[in-house]
Amino acid sequence: MRILLVEDDREQLVPLHEALSKVGHIVDGVEDGKTAQWLMDEKEYNLLILDWMLPDISGIDLCRNYRQSKRTAPVLMLTAKDTILDKVTGLDAGADDYLVKPVDVMEFLARVRALGRRSPLWVGDSLSLSDLKLHLATLTVERQHSRVQLSSREFQLMEYLMRHPQQILTREQIELSLWEWGEEPESNAVATLVKRLRQRLQKVGAEDWIESVYGIGYCINGPDAM
Repeated sequence: MRILLVEDDREQLVPLHEALSKVGHIVDGVEDGKTAQWLMDEKEYNLLILDWMLPDISGIDLCRNYRQSKRTAPVLMLTAKDTILDKVTGLDAGADDYLVKPVDVMEFLARVRALGRRSPLWVGDSLSLSDLKLHLATLTVERQHSRVQLSSREFQLMEYLMRHPQQILTREQIELSLWEWGEEPESNAVATLVKRLRQRLQKVGAEDWIESVYGIGYCINGPDAM
């Protein structure tokens, strides 16, 4: 999933960002409400994680603005406010869930998984193409009783390709989808990542499934389409 994580305390932002990235999510992490509002207007997210107290614009106002724009991705509120009235205020603003600080990382990731199942892109715990299966929870690819572990970045590329089978995806599309806000990928970053993923797929006999389209980009095809 692509996630917007908004938290003004870097001591909390960094470990939460790292935990989400480690399990394969693409995370835009920011520390203020103004930047978060701009990103919400410019990008499509599968999940928003909003701290209540933020500079410029509060997390509650961000949530209200997001819902008023008719967008439906789940919203998780993070806050030190723990009274019933505070929880009601957050839920009434459009939040789907509410987590009180200090945040336990294991519980946090469990809440994220649960909210991910509410996303319009949710298709179950795995993606399939022909006889190849990508397991979303374990970042593994399985085919013909063989399984290979992917790195988080390799997994992100494989997931993106498998959500767009037999479609030519340009390098620019891949960069925009996989790299986080504020990152500048090197000119050969996509080609290097594709090479690494093909090497992983070799272990399940699917290295040729990712096709290079000269001068344009890449697409993934099952054996029946090749």
